[in-house]
Amino acid sequence: MSSAAAGSPAHILAFPFSSPGHIIPFLDLTRLFITRGLTVTVLVSPSHVHLLQPMLSSSSSIQPLVLDCFDSFQSASGLPAKIRATARLYDPILHWFRSHPSPPVAILSDMFLGWTQQLASELGVPRLVFWPSGALTASVSNSQWRNLPKNDYPGNENSLISFPEIPNSPTYRWSEITPFCRDFKKGDADYEFLRSGMLANMESWGVVFNSFSELESVYLDHIKKIVGHNRVWAVGPLLPPEERVGPTNRGGSSSIPAYRVKAWLDEKADDSVVYICFGSRVTLPRKQTEVLAAALECSGVHFIWCVKAADEGRVGSEDGGIPDGFEDRVGERGFIIRGWAAQVEILSHRAVGAFVTHCGWNSLLEGLTAGVLMLTWPMGADQFTDAKLLVDQLGVAIRACEGGPQRVPDLAELTRLLAESVSGSRPERSRVAALREAARKAVNANGGSSTKDLEELLKQLGGLIKDGRKINETNY
Repeated sequence: MSSAAAGSPAHILAFPFSSPGHIIPFLDLTRLFITRGLTVTVLVSPSHVHLLQPMLSSSSSIQPLVLDCFDSFQSASGLPAKIRATARLYDPILHWFRSHPSPPVAILSDMFLGWTQQLASELGVPRLVFWPSGALTASVSNSQWRNLPKNDYPGNENSLISFPEIPNSPTYRWSEITPFCRDFKKGDADYEFLRSGMLANMESWGVVFNSFSELESVYLDHIKKIVGHNRVWAVGPLLPPEERVGPTNRGGSSSIPAYRVKAWLDEKADDSVVYICFGSRVTLPRKQTEVLAAALECSGVHFIWCVKAADEGRVGSEDGGIPDGFEDRVGERGFIIRGWAAQVEILSHRAVGAFVTHCGWNSLLEGLTAGVLMLTWPMGADQFTDAKLLVDQLGVAIRACEGGPQRVPDLAELTRLLAESVSGSRPERSRVAALREAARKAVNANGGSSTKDLEELLKQLGGLIKDGRKINETNY
């Protein structure tokens, strides 16, 4: 992407949510900001400061802000409680702003941090919300939180809930609705706080998505109608620059040296390897793990399987570790990674042709950008929405399993899908190749749609300062 707003050294406060799926793309966006002349202060917990190190070592335009009380809410139980606990940072941030010799002209914060809308208002600066997920997810989320869904057939997890006000009228099973909306606890302080924050996102001065117009134009337009303005920017896919593809610590260090993974892949034919990963948080239940292992064994495909190291070897656990003897039986056909995997590097290798994924948004974008055929296996959160976008609307993926942790795929069907995914016979493969080109063009420096949105965003941020003073403060 080309430089923009070169004469506008705006200073912003960036506040990511401390979760891998949120903080990784947030920091990818931060990197774009500082390479284009912005000054960015990033509010991070002590445990995540190391993720800033590549930028800190190469630029003076970024500074970490680590507040003493940051870790006080990390032990809160459950997502609503964790989100509400982050508001303990309200007064410390307020004090930091007011004592700073050159305070930020705007706050960019994660979609889980909707309470920063009030903070920004008190400070007289605009707040921009960053969605690490897509515009379809944001549309469904807003609809659910604004009008909490109801199940007309209590006890029926397959009861259908539709959203006719959203383009293409998406429909979901009751079990696929966000659990915090489905089981909303009216009067509970944590749940009420979460809901008010999610609704506040649509009151923000600007909305930034890790998406691109060729992927979600109809939903980006829908968001503009909801917020009532055009300050909605799609700047994705947010990924490390291609010249840095290789060993990186983006999000963490790989549990296996990159050269070992690459050496194994180098020996395989083009598009012949299936990569399996369910993200940094999802753990397959034991029954699903057993069926997946059996399907990999029966299909005869070459594969890389990333499993969470903490879930291996836990006696009596309902979570699934690799079955005993599995690695010996598959031999050189399989490569097991326990712990963090360098996913972008693996997917970009010529030998990888298919991706069994939980459909987290980061994984979805990484799979699309790599041009691999995806087999969808959503487990929760926005993953059901992402899977429907891939399969039903874009036609670039195949359903492998759906319905979350309670559903177990059919062994014969999964075996067939794994074999077909690398055979080259599926029509989805040509469609994902076309979308791959669209994703790459979006971030092209010469007029890509995401490049244009990023440049407009930078221009707007630069316009917030004039002669060293914030302008139009009363509008925020």
